[in-house]
Amino acid sequence: METKAQVLYDFTAEPGNNELSVREGETITLTNQNVGGGWIEAKNSRGEVGLVPEDYIEIKQAQPFTSGGNAASLDLSLFDSHIPAPASTAQTSNGNDPWAVFDNNASGGVSNNWAAQPEGTETGKTSSNAWHSGGHVHPQAYQGADIYPYPCLIDLSGAEDDEWDEEWDDVKSSGGYAESEAGEGGAINRGGAHGSSMKIALNKFPGFSKSGPELYLLSKQPAKGTKLPVYGGEVGPVWAYPDYQLDCVVADPKKGSKMYGLKSYIEYQVTPTTTNKPVNHRYKHFDWLYERLLDKFGSAIPIPCLPDKQVTGRFEEEFIKMRMERLQGWMSRMCRHPVISSSEVFQLFLSYKDEKDWKTGKRKAEKDETVGVMIFSTIEPEGLPDLDLTEVEQKCEQFNRFTRAMDDGVKDLLTVGNEHWKRCTGPLPKEYQRIGKAFQNLSSVFTSSGYEGEAALTDALTAAGKTYEDIAQMVAEQPKKDLHFLMETNNEYKGLLGCFPDTIGVHKAAIEKVKEGDKLVATGKITTSEKTAMSKRASTMSYALQAEMNHFHSNRIYDYNRVMQQYLEQQVKFYEMIAEKLRNAHSQFTTM
Repeated sequence: METKAQVLYDFTAEPGNNELSVREGETITLTNQNVGGGWIEAKNSRGEVGLVPEDYIEIKQAQPFTSGGNAASLDLSLFDSHIPAPASTAQTSNGNDPWAVFDNNASGGVSNNWAAQPEGTETGKTSSNAWHSGGHVHPQAYQGADIYPYPCLIDLSGAEDDEWDEEWDDVKSSGGYAESEAGEGGAINRGGAHGSSMKIALNKFPGFSKSGPELYLLSKQPAKGTKLPVYGGEVGPVWAYPDYQLDCVVADPKKGSKMYGLKSYIEYQVTPTTTNKPVNHRYKHFDWLYERLLDKFGSAIPIPCLPDKQVTGRFEEEFIKMRMERLQGWMSRMCRHPVISSSEVFQLFLSYKDEKDWKTGKRKAEKDETVGVMIFSTIEPEGLPDLDLTEVEQKCEQFNRFTRAMDDGVKDLLTVGNEHWKRCTGPLPKEYQRIGKAFQNLSSVFTSSGYEGEAALTDALTAAGKTYEDIAQMVAEQPKKDLHFLMETNNEYKGLLGCFPDTIGVHKAAIEKVKEGDKLVATGKITTSEKTAMSKRASTMSYALQAEMNHFHSNRIYDYNRVMQQYLEQQVKFYEMIAEKLRNAHSQFTTM
């Protein structure tokens, strides 16, 4: 008798790995249960045979047949007259990675003699760090860094951590700060920063078959989860900020393997300031966290995307260093948000106790029903009056105009910075080198005269030529010391600003639904009390948006103050060093 199994989660096969693509709910036939390594050979309904993770399936048990009655269906006609028109959520941006010139100066492959660590387990801190860099990183992760930036994706709900495939890290991507084409070095496009935030899994909300703000505005479901208070601050509504600012360090990348060495991955050590106890995570774990945060908070809080995926060179030292730096920036920004940093799923990611605790927490997070627009049911404006719709619209439109204008400004700065970077690493150093060579050639000509009294002059000319060659090298290296930080911060903000249209769109749609409330009352589809409740809930949504606006502005002011200070400080040092070299060269020439 053939053994049948029910597929619990979607699984997409990777080319060349002898895996089998299956869908949730599909019935498959098991052909070999003794493959080992957490895999089972099976045949799907299309007759295809391949490997499936054993934790993705449930072997069927024979059940006696029973006939069931017809359950009464819920009348959902209430929603039919005010379903929101579908809107595209794809976010795009222009051009390739603005500083691909820097990213692709790979210095070689990563050593394969890294100790393999069990994925998802804790490790102790290491005394040495093989990733010394002057880059724009967390001050505890790299030596010499004075500032760091506070810089998607397939739903793997239910997927066991030890069955995830590192090859999935290569190309399956549907969100992030988008690039129109694959950049140099093989970076993968990541469109639609909030592509999945509006596509709510409706089966998580019993009794509803429609998505959109009306799910929250007309919901009779009690609020679930931890309450998120909003207070009246000096600048307006603000989130409740903790007394202690959470932070973490992403460092110490190590190469590991699974399936008896057939598949490799890079694992990073994440150490939160709350426990100072490191935990290990792979890139796909960060990706899982991003998906959970996007599902849960994306309607109320813009969730910036992770650094891009990469087709090739994933184990090269320069790429790993760059990815670690950007993961550090992403985690630092998440730590700075009072709502995200205090959420259960984020705390799990930072401080799980062991493998069992990690997997249990993952399953719990994936079953969370307070996601999408339902997150607003947990927000409570503390002592704040209900807002007028006109005021809500005005604030929303003002912020929308600002974010669009800032997005244009950020992209312009990235374009200019990219052009300057190319000049500094290309034609500009060559110009200085040509000047230096010309001085040295003239010195050689003077030497050939045989005149005894010109030795001091020829030596000074030679020294001046070498000075200009030194300056050429300094010019080529300078962007990594200052422009890199500025570009990273602006690239991060480009991704963050790309998330706001969806978040603002949710609020605009809610306002429109409230405006339609009178018509719904007149046609008897909702009661007057329900209309009043809709207005009150729209007010709550607006308070959440304003709290997020104020959080964004305060962080923006802080980030740009810091990064501009750092940029100009490095520029001052750069020109002072050039001036000193020129003074030394000048002092070697004598006046008769």
